[in-house]
Amino acid sequence: MNKAFTKEDEGPQADRLDDLPQSPHPNYVTPAGLDALQARLRDRHVDLVKWRDGGDNLDNKLPRAMAERDIRFLEERINRAVLVDPAQQDPAVVAFGACVTVVDADDRQTDWHIVGEDEADPANHLIAPFSPLAKAMLGARVGDLVDWIKPGGTVELEIVAIRYFT
Repeated sequence: MNKAFTKEDEGPQADRLDDLPQSPHPNYVTPAGLDALQARLRDRHVDLVKWRDGGDNLDNKLPRAMAERDIRFLEERINRAVLVDPAQQDPAVVAFGACVTVVDADDRQTDWHIVGEDEADPANHLIAPFSPLAKAMLGARVGDLVDWIKPGGTVELEIVAIRYFT
């Protein structure tokens, strides 16, 4: 084949970015988490229309490809979503969707919310159900002691309150 008819410098997937990896875990979501995923998807569709309307010039190719990649990712996250209604959880047991108040050995009290991976933000005390802390707390009841295994050592925490918000 004549090289004049190939796009050697662009490669076979120049207009399509590789898909973002999906988590191997089930995609448990709270109602708020599902709403947030759907809002992100709507926003990326708006972005895609903007980049498509900008024409096929080089300045639009990468942002358009990024929007398309993000849309594929978000659609898959939503398709894999397992909606868990916190109001349906046993209020006496730590489960997905719980806000758990714990006390450490220094008598410091902290609230942790167990939310979906897409909502997780440990700096703001929002943790995924597959995080070491959530795994330690899941199934616990008020008064139970749990061991949070951290890189710097194990921290013992007492569960002092469990709440579910709808």
